[in-house]
Amino acid sequence: MFDQLIHQKLSIAKKQVAATIQLLEEGATIPFISRYRKEVTGSLDEVDVAEINTELRRLKDIEKRKETILKSLADQGIQNSKLIADIKKTWDLTVLEDLYLPYKPKRKTRASIAKEKGLEPLAQVLMIQEERNVLQRAKTFINKEVPDTDAALSGARDIIAEWINEDARARDAVRRIFNKKAEIGSRVIERNKEKGAKYKDYFDFSESLKKCPSHRLLAIRRAEQESILRVSISIPEEDALLKLDRIFLKNNGVAAEQVNLAMEDAYKRLLSPSIETEFRKLSKMIADEEAIGVFSENLRQLLLAAPLGQRPTLAIDPGFRTGCKVVCLDGQGNFKKYETIFPHPPQKRMIEATETIHELVGKYNIKAIAIGNGTAGRETQQFIQSCFKNSEIDVFMVNEAGASIYSASKVARDEFPDLDLTVRGAISIGRRLMDPLAELVKIDPKSIGVGQYQHDVDQTALKDSLDQVVALTVNQVGVNLNTASQHLLRYVSGIGPTLAKNIIAHRNENGVFASRQELKKVKGLGAKAFEQSAGFLRIPNAKNPLDNSAVHPESYGIVKQMAKDLAQPIDQLIEQAHLRKKINIHKYITKERGLPTLQDIMKELEKPGLDPRGKAETFSFAEGITDISDIRKDMRVPGVITNLTKFGAFVDIGIKENGLIHISQITNRFIKDPAEVLKLDQKVMVRILEVDMDRKRIQLSLKN
Repeated sequence: MFDQLIHQKLSIAKKQVAATIQLLEEGATIPFISRYRKEVTGSLDEVDVAEINTELRRLKDIEKRKETILKSLADQGIQNSKLIADIKKTWDLTVLEDLYLPYKPKRKTRASIAKEKGLEPLAQVLMIQEERNVLQRAKTFINKEVPDTDAALSGARDIIAEWINEDARARDAVRRIFNKKAEIGSRVIERNKEKGAKYKDYFDFSESLKKCPSHRLLAIRRAEQESILRVSISIPEEDALLKLDRIFLKNNGVAAEQVNLAMEDAYKRLLSPSIETEFRKLSKMIADEEAIGVFSENLRQLLLAAPLGQRPTLAIDPGFRTGCKVVCLDGQGNFKKYETIFPHPPQKRMIEATETIHELVGKYNIKAIAIGNGTAGRETQQFIQSCFKNSEIDVFMVNEAGASIYSASKVARDEFPDLDLTVRGAISIGRRLMDPLAELVKIDPKSIGVGQYQHDVDQTALKDSLDQVVALTVNQVGVNLNTASQHLLRYVSGIGPTLAKNIIAHRNENGVFASRQELKKVKGLGAKAFEQSAGFLRIPNAKNPLDNSAVHPESYGIVKQMAKDLAQPIDQLIEQAHLRKKINIHKYITKERGLPTLQDIMKELEKPGLDPRGKAETFSFAEGITDISDIRKDMRVPGVITNLTKFGAFVDIGIKENGLIHISQITNRFIKDPAEVLKLDQKVMVRILEVDMDRKRIQLSLKN
C-alpha cells in the first residue's frame, strides 16, 4: 500500500520504492542503502532514499491519525459506512480532518447552545429552504430559553453556520480561493514603530502569499511575534460568498434569506479564520522547508570543507584587551602547549609576542597557523604574516562560528576538563583547520551560523534535517576508526551514541584496531551493526588494504578472486593500474553483487580511501582594509562566501561586517538560487556597490 502511494508522490518506480521500504524496515540506514544496496534499489541515491524514508514516516503518521479518528467514531457509536470508507481511503491529512470535523468532540459553541435549546429541527427546516412562513414556524420553538422568534431564528442560524463551516465542500471551495488569491498583509503597530525600525519595509505591506519568498515571510512572522506588526492572510470576501451561495442557496425565498445570513456569518466568524489559520500554518511550513533546505545545504558544504590534514598546527583565538590565546597541536590534533600573547593595543607587546610565536613554532615543529576570523582576527593575521615573511609556514583564517559554543559544552569539558574556555576555543579553531568535519560534528549545527532564520523555523524538522546532513556527510567522507572521537563515530551508519562509546572504550583498553573484523569484538556490536557500519570505517596501514577503503567486507571475496585470477596480491591490484585494466568486471557479476557494486569497487581500487574534500588552501584579504571606513564604492576586494540564502550571499571581506551580494548581482543571467553559482567558503573577487555607514551594511557585486 505505502509503496504505491510513495511511487505516485515521488515518481520513483514502485519496485524501487518497495525494495527501499523493506530495507528501511529491516533497520538499514540511508547511507548504507544508497552505497551498498544499489542492485536492490535500482541505484537510488541518498536523496531518493531519504525522500522515501520521509514520505514513509508521513504516511505512517497519517495511518496513526486515522486509527485515532476511527476509534473516536466508534466510541461515539457512529457507524456511517460511507464516512468510515472515506476516512480509510484518504491519505490527505487536510481531507481527513475535514471528514472528521463534524464529529470531533468540541467545547461549547453557539451552535451547541442552540441545540440544547431544541432549535436543531428549526435549523433543518430552514436548511431545506421550502418553508414559506418562517416566522410562524419559528414561533413554535418559543419557550423559557427562547423568548421570541428572533432568538429562535438566531439560534437556528448559529446551528446552520456551524454546519456550513464543517461542510467539506464549503471548506474545499474556500481553500481553493485561498490557494489562488490569498494575500499576506502587514501593518505596523504604531506604539512599537520605533522599536521595530528594522522591519520598516513591512510597515504597510501586501503581497500574493504564493509569491512571498520564504525569507520575507519568516521576517514578517518574526516581526509579528515581536508585536511590531499585525499580519493577516485574506482573500476577496465576495469570491468566497459567491462559491458558498452556489453550494447552499436553493432559491430566493424567506428561508433562503435566513440561510444566506447564516452563511455570511459562517464565513466571517468560522470559515475564513479557520482557513486563514490553515494557510498560516501551510505557508509557514513551506517557508520552513525552504529555509531548512538552505541551512542543510550550507551545512553540508561547510562539513565538506577541505581539511589541512595531519600537520602540526599553531592555533590562535584572537583578541585585543584580553590578548590572543595561542595553542600548539600535534599532527593528530592533540593539545601540547598554551600561551597568551598581547601584540595589539592596549598592551601592544609585539616584540615579546613575536619571540613567543617563533619559540613555539620551532619547539613544536609547526607547519601551519590557524587564526580565528572573529574580533582582532584580521589584525592578528597581519601580525603573524609579519613574523614569517618568506616562510614556508602556511597561515589560514578559520571561520570560528560556534567555537565558543563548543568551548562551553559538555563535549569540550569532557575532552579538556582542566583547560579554560578560551583555550578550548583556540584548540577548536586549530582542529577545525586540520579536519573541519571531525570538529564541527561536536557543535550543535544551529550554532554554526550558516542558516537563514534558523530560530524561527520548526525546530524538530530543523534538527532532523541537520542531523541527517551530518550523518550523510560523515559517511560520504568515511571515518578513521583509530583516531575518530566518540562524537564523530556516533554519526557512522549503524553505530549511534552507545556503540560509539563502546568502540572508544575498546580502543582505550585494547589499543588500535588492526582490522575491520576486530570491530566484532566490541561490546554490543552485532552482525547488523557491523554490516551497516564497516564500509564507512577506515583503518590506515591495515594488513588488508581494503580495510582502508570504501569496499565493504561483504565484497572482499570478489576483490580476492580478481587478484587470484591475475595471480597478484590485492595491494598490487591497487597500486598497478595496468593490472586493473585486465579485469573484466562482468565476469564477477552475481545475483547479490551486480554491475553497480562492481563499478564502485573498481573506482575504489583506483584511489582507496580517497578523501573527497580535497586540501585546504591559504587565502589573503586585501591589505590596508580592516574597517568599514576603509572601503569605498567601486573598490574591488577579495572575499570568502560565509553564508548562502535564497536572496543572496554573504561575504567576508576582512572586516567586522559581512557584505551582501544580492541575487541580482551574482551573474548576468537569471538564477533562482545563489547556490546555482556559488558555494560556501568559495573565494571571490567582489566590487563594492554601496556602503551604508549608518546601518553598517555593504552591498557587493560579482558582475563586471
